[in-house]
Amino acid sequence: MEKKDIKSLSLQELEAEIKELGDKAFRAKQIYQWLHQKLVTDFDQMSNISRELRDKLKEHYTLTALHAIDVKISQIDGTRKYLFRLADGNVIESVWMQYHHGNSVCISSQVGCRMGCRFCASTLDGLERNLTASEMLDQIYRIQVQTGERVSNIVIMGSGEPMDNYDNVVRFVRMISDPNGLNISQRNITISTCGIVPGIRKLTQENLQVTLALSLHAPNDEVRKTLMPVANSYKLADVLAACREYFDKTGRRLTFEYSLVSGVNDNLQEAKALVSLLKGMHGHVNLIPVNPIKERDYVQSSQRAIQEFKNYLEKNGINATVRREMGRDINGACGQLRKSYLEEESKGG
Repeated sequence: MEKKDIKSLSLQELEAEIKELGDKAFRAKQIYQWLHQKLVTDFDQMSNISRELRDKLKEHYTLTALHAIDVKISQIDGTRKYLFRLADGNVIESVWMQYHHGNSVCISSQVGCRMGCRFCASTLDGLERNLTASEMLDQIYRIQVQTGERVSNIVIMGSGEPMDNYDNVVRFVRMISDPNGLNISQRNITISTCGIVPGIRKLTQENLQVTLALSLHAPNDEVRKTLMPVANSYKLADVLAACREYFDKTGRRLTFEYSLVSGVNDNLQEAKALVSLLKGMHGHVNLIPVNPIKERDYVQSSQRAIQEFKNYLEKNGINATVRREMGRDINGACGQLRKSYLEEESKGG
């Protein structure tokens, strides 16, 4: 008999399961709170559940609990980068960042990624598999337990393309925002996508209140194709039309992620094209000085180029911020820590 993943079950699903085991439905709420509020990692920690029921739970369900095999702490800003081992031996990474408005965690949605974005280390070894809802939840849970601090903001911007693992990501959002769990506001959750149009359209119909972030990185299809293979499948006009629909349905302002790469997409011609592209889009541009990775020869734009680009956008009515660089001294960019760990492991280190 294959065991079910109990931490990926919604409260309603768990109630049905507990009834099936011959126990009362109210037990499901107690178990759910042990899993998603008290953040236990073992059925035997559920002290108000009878031994008989705990034994049944062990017999029928697995309890996902990630193991941190490495934690790097930035000496610059206190950012923590976690490398977690999954039950099947795969490793993923998550980042905990402190801001004045609260603690933010960036989680992975897949082991690896198949999108192939040229400036990202996450995609260098391709996609291993999707993460379950429980594996996404437990990134938050382990970090909250280890830091002893409440997580208030979540960005699904780590390794993986959330729209490529759509059902598990939506399940994760509903569960992390459930009042019977950590009850993190959906308004404090951001889902980032490189522009999977069917996924954006589907998300529009979910009645969620999450922020949608589009990895844009270029103001036209030609430049975008050199940076992001996904641009060969979805034209910018179609991607932005789907983003507009998302705003119209949800009222949630959009975020446009734009990694500045020296000599590729950071000159004023590109800034001008970006202004034309985003006029009336009800969002803001998050300018990201690209984090260089050794496998690519991309170079971060100069501070002067970054400031000139930002100033041009703002003078022309586009709200823009430059993302504060977090964890630069600890392989802070997506996929870097996992990549270096896998390289060491393959060498026998």
